[in-house]
Amino acid sequence: MTALAPTRSTRRLVLAGASVLLVALGLVALMVVRPSAASPSGASSQSAPAEDSVDAGFARDMAIHHQQAVEMSFIVRDRTDDEDVRRLAYDIINTQANQRGMMLGWLEMWGLPKSAAGPPMKWMGHTFTPTDDGSLMPGMATDAELAALTAAKDEKAEVLFLRLMTVHHRAGADMAQAAAGAAKTDAIRNLAEGMVRGQQSEIGLMADMLKDRGAKP
Repeated sequence: MTALAPTRSTRRLVLAGASVLLVALGLVALMVVRPSAASPSGASSQSAPAEDSVDAGFARDMAIHHQQAVEMSFIVRDRTDDEDVRRLAYDIINTQANQRGMMLGWLEMWGLPKSAAGPPMKWMGHTFTPTDDGSLMPGMATDAELAALTAAKDEKAEVLFLRLMTVHHRAGADMAQAAAGAAKTDAIRNLAEGMVRGQQSEIGLMADMLKDRGAKP
């Protein structure tokens, strides 16, 4: 029996997975070679950033941003049998849950609160007022969009997830790019740079996956 050739989405998933793996391996290498740069215990060896710093603000806001990405990925995982979408969801769950834990760990080691007293995005030089529809930050899905994703099944769920996650990743990559250029700790700069690469790779992957389904981003 002749094996079927892999689809373009599958090939792109393999490439994107490799990219995420390289980022993860890079973080592990930093933990081993430069513990001050990428581990909660090492982060405490540097001067702790101030509560209103870029480092702390990014860690708090991105932890919330990541939490919703993980939530959406769990939702779609249970609403489709498509292996490509489920694999992407699994990658997002594992990568972003791990990164979220690292950021909350650093805040703990720095002795800083895990939630901000003021509005989000202030560390970027502007503020964002959470909307009444449940969107807490740029790129985050609204309550209605999450409800629609929960109610959808099969290809409808796949397309909606890919569209919502594309918007989510674009805003997340913008946040990470800002932190990579302005954070004072190696821990946040290195993590943010890895996020930019990983999320931009997945944005390209999702564009192809939407095209394969005859849908626009």
